[in-house]
Amino acid sequence: MSPRVRRLRHCVALPALLAAFAAVIPARGHAGDRLLGTGGLMQLEGAAGGGLTPWALIAGLGTRDQVGLSTFCTRVRPRNYELDACGAAIGVHDRIELAVAQQSFDVSAVSPGESLRQRILGVKLRVLGDAIFGAHAWLPQLSLGAQLKRNRDFDLIPAGAGARDDDGVDLYVAATKVWLFGIAGRTTLFNGVVRATRANQFGLLGFGGDRRERYSLVPESSVAVFVHDKLAIGGEYRAKPDNLGVFTEHDAWDAFVAMFPTKHYSLTAAYTDLGSIAGLRSQTGWYVSLQATF
Repeated sequence: MSPRVRRLRHCVALPALLAAFAAVIPARGHAGDRLLGTGGLMQLEGAAGGGLTPWALIAGLGTRDQVGLSTFCTRVRPRNYELDACGAAIGVHDRIELAVAQQSFDVSAVSPGESLRQRILGVKLRVLGDAIFGAHAWLPQLSLGAQLKRNRDFDLIPAGAGARDDDGVDLYVAATKVWLFGIAGRTTLFNGVVRATRANQFGLLGFGGDRRERYSLVPESSVAVFVHDKLAIGGEYRAKPDNLGVFTEHDAWDAFVAMFPTKHYSLTAAYTDLGSIAGLRSQTGWYVSLQATF
């Protein structure tokens, strides 16, 4: 079995089961009643949000009396690497989000034929505010989140690079506000995040390092504008800690276009800059993400 097939099987196995569950939700009369796009897109780590950053929005389209679900698969192609990520998130009563994601990072450029795999379990709690329906008020929607990450190939590269641990927990607070008549009269979203993390390259290179072992507080931000009822453009920024002495780590950003042909399906394409990864600089490239939301 080729390394690429193994990576794809690793990414889609568990999320595929949740996707099958998601498919029966509308048939049972539990389809979400929230507005298009209000379940967010899906982040690489499985949370509802943008590709790089979580938003305070809860996954799925379920209202406070419903259960919603989102599933996704994403491929990122920076210059020398390839990252596949698939996952799913359940939103309960528009209050709690439970997520799972699996990532496989092809590192053939530095270790031929090898991949780094990571599994992420996430939880998010909406604590106050309303991103959309309280648009007349200044208070954004606020959510607290945690992402439990486990690197399954720690001994391959991360340990040798100086990473301290094969698992870690990211903690974050996200604030999101949507103006229905924002920039140029179009629906506009602003999002800000403060994350406490020890992760190296999102956890793909382990956690903590010889340069810094403790948690770092790092900012993240997003902006998106619906230029058409079914088309949004935007950008994201995500700061990252620099824990490893052997590999310098840079912040990441992207510019994206998200299309919503129907309320339940979306396609996102983006140009992204992930900076230096494992000693190889200028890791710019494209990512594409498919999502189903109910």
